[in-house]
Amino acid sequence: MNPQKVRREQVRKLEDLPNIGKAMAADLCLIGIQLPEQLLEREAFEMYEMLCERTGQRHDPCVIDVFLSIVSFMRGGEALPWWTFTQERKRSRMG
Repeated sequence: MNPQKVRREQVRKLEDLPNIGKAMAADLCLIGIQLPEQLLEREAFEMYEMLCERTGQRHDPCVIDVFLSIVSFMRGGEALPWWTFTQERKRSRMG
């Protein structure tokens, strides 16, 4: 969903999260995440590694940015566009 349209009080399913559409929701389900609340205890880089392992391919690093955005949001952060998190990823071990 477009981050500008996200309303925290209305987040019930994965597609209600900022930057998440049907395809990314399917990827999240593939790694065992069916509900937004499950992101509270997850780590974006580990989620990325798990997705790559489960699909047998390396995904674009911007997927990490999306994962960072939704984990941050679920922990109380603002609903921001995924590219806002690119610099955080690049400063990390996987940048």
